[in-house]
Amino acid sequence: MAATLPLTTYYLPFEEKLKQVEEQIRKLEELSVTNALDVREEVESLCAKREDCLRKIYEQLTPWDRIQVARHVQRPQTMDYVDRICSEFLELHGDRAFADDRAIVSGFATIDGVRVMLIGQHKGRDVYERSQCNFGMPQPEGYRKALWKFKLAEKYGLPVLFIIDTKGAAAAIEAEERGQSQAIAYNLMVLSGLKVPIVCVVIGEGGSGGALGIGVGDRFLMQEYAYFSVIAPEGCASILWRDASKFAEAAKAMRITAPEIKQLGIADEIIGEPLGGAHRDPDAAANMLKDAVARNFRELLQIPIDRLLEERYKKLRSIGAWLENGAKQGSAAGA
Repeated sequence: MAATLPLTTYYLPFEEKLKQVEEQIRKLEELSVTNALDVREEVESLCAKREDCLRKIYEQLTPWDRIQVARHVQRPQTMDYVDRICSEFLELHGDRAFADDRAIVSGFATIDGVRVMLIGQHKGRDVYERSQCNFGMPQPEGYRKALWKFKLAEKYGLPVLFIIDTKGAAAAIEAEERGQSQAIAYNLMVLSGLKVPIVCVVIGEGGSGGALGIGVGDRFLMQEYAYFSVIAPEGCASILWRDASKFAEAAKAMRITAPEIKQLGIADEIIGEPLGGAHRDPDAAANMLKDAVARNFRELLQIPIDRLLEERYKKLRSIGAWLENGAKQGSAAGA
C-alpha cells in the first residue's frame, strides 16, 4: 500500500487530535504489510477524517500557533528551497575580509528561466550544521558577504532574491566587536538605492535587524505561516510584563503574522502553503514559492530602473506613517 501520510514526526501542541488519527493510519498501514490485510476502506475513512481534522485546526490558529508553525523543526529552509526551485545554482562564498558565514547562503541561480542572485539565511538541520550556521543568526561577515554579492548582482544587472529565515542577527560580544550594527545599517543604505529589482521572501521567522539586513526590496512576500517582527514574542513579554510566559498574549498584541503584516501594508503578497504548513508537503510549498517569485521578478523587470527606485523609496518612506485616527496615511480610511 502506498504511503498516505507526510513524513511528519514532530507534532505541535495544538495538533494532538491530528497525531492520534495519523497514528491510527500508520498502524493500519503496518498491518496491511505485515499481515497482508486489505484495510483500504478503513484507511480511506481515516484519511478523510484526518483532512477534516487538519482543516479545522488550521482554520482556528491563534497568532502564537502560527509562530509555532513558522518555527517547526521540519519546516523547509533556504537550502531545501534552493534544491527545489533552482534549475541552476552556483554558490559564492566569503566576505573578502574575515570569513565565510554559513548562516548566509549566496550564489547565482536560475528560477523558472529567470537568472538571479540568490541570498538567504540558513539555520541548518542536524546539530553539526546548526552549529556551523549559528542557528541561522548571521555574524557581521554574513551581512558583508551578502553586501558583496548583491553589489556583484548590480554590476551584472541581475535581480536579487532575498530569502529570510532568522530569529535575529548574532548578538554575541564578538559580533558587536566586528561591527554588527554597522554591517546591517550599511546594507540598508545600499539596498535602498541598488539599481536592480529586489524580491524579499520570509519563509519562516523574520526576526529584528537580522531580517532587515537582507530585507529591503521592491516586493516583500511572506509565506502563509511566516512572521515578521522587531522582537520575538517571548522577549516582548519579558519587557512589557516582565514575564516571558505571556508570549501568547504578546504574539496577539504585536500583530506579526503574515495576514497582519499584509494588512499593515508592509507585505505585498502572502504565498500560500499546503494544508498544515510547508513541512507537510515541501514540494508543493516550493512550487507555490517558485511561481510567486518568478511572477514578481517578471513584473519588476518590465519597470524602468529610475521608476523602480522611485517606487522603492516611496514604499520605504510610507512604512509606519499613520494618522491620529489610527488609519494608515494615504489610505481611503484616512483620506
